[in-house]
Parts: sequence; C-alpha cells; structure tokens
Amino acid sequence: MTPETNWWSLTEQLHLSHQSEEKEELPQAPLGQLPSPPVSESSLDLGLNFRDTRGLSMDLPYYHGPLSKRDCETLLLKEGVDGNFLLRDSESVPGVLCLCVSFKSFVYTYRIFKEKYGYIIQTVEGAQKQIFPNLRELISKFEKPNQGLVVHLSKPIKKTSPRPRWRRSTIKLDDSFGNSNSDYVDVLP
Repeated sequence: MTPETNWWSLTEQLHLSHQSEEKEELPQAPLGQLPSPPVSESSLDLGLNFRDTRGLSMDLPYYHGPLSKRDCETLLLKEGVDGNFLLRDSESVPGVLCLCVSFKSFVYTYRIFKEKYGYIIQTVEGAQKQIFPNLRELISKFEKPNQGLVVHLSKPIKKTSPRPRWRRSTIKLDDSFGNSNSDYVDVLP
C-alpha cells in the first residue's frame, strides 16, 4: 500500500484485522479490496500503520509514562531478576509505547503500536503480527513462555508516585490554668 492509496487488497486487510470483532459499514470498494484505515505521516515514514498513543488513559500500574531509557534500565535491573517489565513512552518515536523487559543484566525493548483495531507489538523478525484489543491482553499473552520475547514477563515494576514531603513539627502545650486535674476552668471576671 502506498500513501496515496485509499484501498488495501482483501488479503492485506484480513491479515491485519482477522481477530477484530468490531463490525462496521464499509463503503463500496473495487472487487477484492477494502478501504484502508487512516494512518499518520510518521507511520508512513516507518512503513508502519499506527495511531498516536499520546493522551490515552493509562491506568496500568506498570505504565511509567515519559521515563528515560537510562531510568528504565535502573528500575528493571535493580533486583537482578529476569522477566521484570514495565511500559513507557518511546523517546525516539512519538506516540509509540515501549515494553521493556530485563534478561541476563540487559534490558530488551519492544515497540507497541496503536492500530485501528487495537495494539500490535514488534517482536522477532518474521513473527506473525497479532492485534490485541487492549494492553492488558497483550501483557497477559507475554506472561506465558515462548511467545516471541526474549523471556516471559514475570514481575511488573509498578510506578511509584512521588511521596509528598511533610514538614514535621511539634506543639508543646503548657498548663497555664493551674490544676490540670480540675474539670473546671477559672474564668476571669
């Protein structure tokens, strides 16, 4: 498909969306072709079809937002456990998510793209692309061994919210009313 083309051949469309349960009315197309979903200019430059993920509501505890690669490596390698993982925003490709996984003192990064029907992940070369309706299902698949990642996902590294800084102070109360055992307070006339 070229950027000027508004139609995909039927085989291309079925390959990309065969798992989608979403039904929609399609305009009349030439025999054997379907309309292509909209793509951004940056995705065409990469030869990929994805949508911008900025602004998505991320309620996943292991989503860290705009975390640098260096900070990501520090978090994942701190415990020295294979399979630690987190999600972060890509630094090099705007609107793309990165699934980062620790394995043998290295951090492996897999790009996740938002498609029309869900999410796809770039794993090993030649692996068939699968569309996931949401990020939870994507993560769930890769928690199982031998799914295309260097190691299965075992422990999510949760984002910790910054602790509020509290200033500690003490209040000293003195007994200015005399007898502290009294149930009454002296009132001046």
